[in-house]
Amino acid sequence: MKLVIQNLTKTYKNGVKAIDDLSIEIGKGMFGLLGPNGAGKSSLMRTIATLQTPDSGTVTFGDINVLEDKMSLRKVLGYLPQSFGVYPKISAEDLLDYFATLKGVSNKEERNAIVKEVLEITNLYDVRRKYVAGYSGGMKQRFGIAQLLLNNPKLIIVDEPTAGLDPAERHRFLNVLREVGTNSTVIFSTHIVEDVKELCNEMAILNGGRILKHTTPQEATKELEGTIWTKIINREDLDDIQVKYNLLSSNYNQDDTLNVRVHAAEKPAEDFEATVPQLDDVYFIALKQDEPDIA
Repeated sequence: MKLVIQNLTKTYKNGVKAIDDLSIEIGKGMFGLLGPNGAGKSSLMRTIATLQTPDSGTVTFGDINVLEDKMSLRKVLGYLPQSFGVYPKISAEDLLDYFATLKGVSNKEERNAIVKEVLEITNLYDVRRKYVAGYSGGMKQRFGIAQLLLNNPKLIIVDEPTAGLDPAERHRFLNVLREVGTNSTVIFSTHIVEDVKELCNEMAILNGGRILKHTTPQEATKELEGTIWTKIINREDLDDIQVKYNLLSSNYNQDDTLNVRVHAAEKPAEDFEATVPQLDDVYFIALKQDEPDIA
């Protein structure tokens, strides 16, 4: 099943245009929606998940007209918002059983089976009797995945799920998401480039409510071959580099020098060296090209 969004627009009462005539098609597999904070990612996720109504445009998933038939979409939707819930003093197992009841699984044996399955998929089975309120951040995010899997969703939306997780928890969470993303359409919203590089077979860069680039991580970096250059500079030379070249990023070395990366069709100066493009370069170039020209 394919998610098709056409000419979607949403402007809030304060005048902020969160979604700006956006059109995109998303098929099965892991799709990364990459953009800075305030780019419109959450607004788009909430609109697809039927939690808010756009001003104009259409959204279809397979043969479901999402904006006109919200209940049909919700039956096949799994959604993990940016902020997930306030947890009562109840075990993961009992809370999932309750959620399964809400999702219409009335048979007790069927509920037991699906709760056990989602706990095992998310590596929470051994801590199923612990209160969810006492879980770590990463465990709570994995519990969020467990609850959205209860109705065997065909469309899964996860909004900024790794923000605030430590590296080990983030790694465990991404592994879980990778496993559940093989048979569904999964939209993974994030501002962390590394998440998209590790996880997604397709991606889009969003800013100002508009799609700046729709590609794959492999194609995006391949396009930049021969155009990314690097050199080591002293810290006091950074301002000069920013004025002269299209600076993408700068990182400190242990000796307090800076490693800078610039984008140019040809070698910008004799002391620059060609380097392998990274997905970060793709992201920074797209955002820089989207900056308004200052007259």
